[in-house]
Amino acid sequence: MVALTLSPTKTLFLNSHLLHSTFKPHFINPYSTKTHRFHSSRFLSFNLVTCKLKSPQDIKNKDKNISKKIVLSEAAPSLAEKDGDGGGGGEGNGNGEVKAKSGGSLMRLVKRFPRKVLGVLSNLPLAIGEMFAVAALMALGTFIDQGEAPDFYFQKYPEDNPVLGIFTWRWVLTLGFDHMYSSPVFLGTLVLLGASLLACTYTTQIPLVKVARRWNFLDSSEAIRKQEYSDTLPRASVQDLGVLLMGAGYEVFLKGPSLYAFKGLAGRFAPIGVHLAMLLIMAGGTLSAAGSFRGSVTVPQGLNFVVGDVLGPTGFLSTPTDAFNTEVHINRFYMDYYDSGEVSQFYTDLSLFDLNGKEIMRKTISVNDPLRYGGITIYQTDWSFSALQILKDDEGPFNLAMAPLKINGDKKLFGTFLPVGDAESPNVKGISMLARDLQSIVIYDLEGKFSGVRRPGSKLPIDIDGSRIVIVDAIGSSGLDLKTDPGVPIVYAGFGALMLTTCISFLSHSRIWALQDGTMVVVGGKTNRAKAEFPEEMDRLLDRVPEIVESSRSKEPDNVSG
Repeated sequence: MVALTLSPTKTLFLNSHLLHSTFKPHFINPYSTKTHRFHSSRFLSFNLVTCKLKSPQDIKNKDKNISKKIVLSEAAPSLAEKDGDGGGGGEGNGNGEVKAKSGGSLMRLVKRFPRKVLGVLSNLPLAIGEMFAVAALMALGTFIDQGEAPDFYFQKYPEDNPVLGIFTWRWVLTLGFDHMYSSPVFLGTLVLLGASLLACTYTTQIPLVKVARRWNFLDSSEAIRKQEYSDTLPRASVQDLGVLLMGAGYEVFLKGPSLYAFKGLAGRFAPIGVHLAMLLIMAGGTLSAAGSFRGSVTVPQGLNFVVGDVLGPTGFLSTPTDAFNTEVHINRFYMDYYDSGEVSQFYTDLSLFDLNGKEIMRKTISVNDPLRYGGITIYQTDWSFSALQILKDDEGPFNLAMAPLKINGDKKLFGTFLPVGDAESPNVKGISMLARDLQSIVIYDLEGKFSGVRRPGSKLPIDIDGSRIVIVDAIGSSGLDLKTDPGVPIVYAGFGALMLTTCISFLSHSRIWALQDGTMVVVGGKTNRAKAEFPEEMDRLLDRVPEIVESSRSKEPDNVSG
């Protein structure tokens, strides 16, 4: 490895500011003993610090007082001496090692079999087909109602009238399409897609990264001129080019008259990150589908339920935890309303108790503001009308159960009935009460005629057919959804990594080779992206390389005398 050593009184910082500095030293050409002076004809003119190409042994034995130096490379992979295209030599070496280790036809057959399998799995058309299959199964899972009882599918997909002429309930139940995302068909397709991603990463992406990290020197002008971009500097130094490339963000390596530089190696790692991110997403989705618990419950205000009695497993990976023994108490349910009278939000005040009856948590939840405890999430999703508390002729209070009604397509309509007279009579009559929410009750008399509207808690009585009625309170029921989803953190991490690595994958991996041929420098380069911008970048860099012009002593008396 070689190094650029600076003069004892100067420190060289490899950045753009250096390249515009105005030092006026002499340049020592490693291929000549003559002294030269910089000026530019084709290039932009600037001056550099006096520098000299030295071997590692020279640097080790130099004067200890000269301690400031720039090493063009410190730690890097082993050198690849020559590569026809600048990147394929590493693979050739790898194949040679495998061939040397193979002993006998049987061993070669054993070693080839996994490679053939990997070759099939890493086939791009196969991977694309697997992705389309996963997408089709997910769309089918959206179309088919999930988690219903078998009778539901018997009626919706009957054999005497199959969908599309062939699709009946037998397809749904046999293939597990009633629980699509934990069915063997869907999980098997995900496993196959994951295997293809791993095979592609192992057989294609990792070798590309290994090759990209190697030093790949080209020691012939013809090989450099075959690159996507090539140019010739008639009177220049490869060391000057190296300094400029380092200032432009390249990793630069020198070996004798040869130079190799690269930047944007992260773009080579990005496809591996994309594959791993997709695997994370699929693993998290699989864990969510096959290892979760879900359940729904509607609980009146003031009652309790046990979490484990509500939650049911979704797949074979579902495992209950100690938090399933938690008891949930509905302290209060209430709603907010718009000025128009429509419901704007509903709330539930919850308390959680352990097995000893100790309250361990309390929170008021609402839509989009759930309660989370021990991996269990409790969502506020619905509400209902449980009971109407009334006073009749100053007696009570009595709780009248409210039943949901469906009249004229009303989604939320509840009603109850207060018997008047002999309850054992076959033609019993009574007072009817209807409500769409918890803020107002519509009351009808014995003949079904409208009698009035009362607000719960107003204590305003209403007289109907000799009975005095007071609406004390409206007791609501909270509709809760409970679930455990251990795959959510994994899915979120996978999507975050996918976005990051997708952006990184757009970084160009650019490589440059140069060779000092006498006083001429042959330069070539290539990039995997930004094909149009790369030649422009190279032209700008090469325009800044100083041209070396030999000066006579008669024309520079000051330099000679100095």
